[in-house]
Amino acid sequence: QVQLVESGGGLVQAGGSLRLSCTASARAFSNYAVSWFRQAPGKEREFVAVSTQSGGTRYADSVNGRTTIFRVNAKSTVYLSMSNLKSEDTAVYFCAAGAVASTNANQYDNWGQGTRVTVSS
Repeated sequence: QVQLVESGGGLVQAGGSLRLSCTASARAFSNYAVSWFRQAPGKEREFVAVSTQSGGTRYADSVNGRTTIFRVNAKSTVYLSMSNLKSEDTAVYFCAAGAVASTNANQYDNWGQGTRVTVSS
């Protein structure tokens, strides 16, 4: 079992930037793929970005080009940096860890509690 704690959410103006953190309490953190998902009010949870065990990345089309996911294994932390934020980025952001890098939320057994991001226009 991996415990994940997200931080860094808050209120941001449209066009602004933020960085979210996901810190894990796990041995061999580098063995886990870590993804970010988000869930807006009334909508299903959706994939945002994934960091694979080898450091590879993949992004949802909706955030590609203005989002970076990167990991610091020595700190057991994965970061999500987003810029040019839009109102449609408003959501609760969750990180998830698993043995397989996937864009499918059902593939992950370990989830954080989420951090809320609100983008004001």
